[in-house]
Amino acid sequence: MPGASIGATAMPSKPIQEVLQEQTDLWMALPGVVGTAIGERGGRPCLVVYVVRTTEKLKSAIPANVEGYPVVLEQTGELSAL
Repeated sequence: MPGASIGATAMPSKPIQEVLQEQTDLWMALPGVVGTAIGERGGRPCLVVYVVRTTEKLKSAIPANVEGYPVVLEQTGELSAL
């Protein structure tokens, strides 16, 4: 396709808060996911998925982009309430 850039992402059509709300239950159901949040990478908003350990299985189960927002996996280890 002329003018198309490889790896380009679509412009977000929904607010990031709405996208996070829609995705959180799906991601939290995956073994090893311990949380989600809105973050920032390179001065742009992103969706953050906190994982106990970054694995190939999680990398393939969680897309790199959702609704035009990048998704970042952040390894945290086990989390527990204080």
